[in-house]
Amino acid sequence: MGMGSDMYRQQILDHYKNPRNYGELEDATFSHVGENPMCGDEIEMHVKLDDDEEEIEFVSFTGDGCAISQASASMLSEKLQGTTLDELEAMDRDDVIDMLGVDISPMRVKCAVLAEKVAQDGADIYKGELDVEKTKTEE
Repeated sequence: MGMGSDMYRQQILDHYKNPRNYGELEDATFSHVGENPMCGDEIEMHVKLDDDEEEIEFVSFTGDGCAISQASASMLSEKLQGTTLDELEAMDRDDVIDMLGVDISPMRVKCAVLAEKVAQDGADIYKGELDVEKTKTEE
């Protein structure tokens, strides 16, 4: 572990203590909630699409959980703005772990990817491709 990983740890703590885009979004195109039952993390992602319903204009989140899940949601809310639904759909766990910049233990991966999975499932529900009430990372 070099100085680089310490920098990323500080970034995670900063996003946890000072989350970006935290709060409900009144005019969200879609919102979806998910949880990690093993850890108790719960996140609701709120996404506003542009008029063409292709590009993500704004993302916010609400919820509660561990530092990794909350920092991941905060970082993802910034990263997704200006991307398309296709780009959101193409994201995978490696993209999230790279975004966090630190090694994540296997037990914490579900915490790290919760926001991504909630946003992806929310988009799929919006497009009529999925019908779930709540995303769970244990499935």
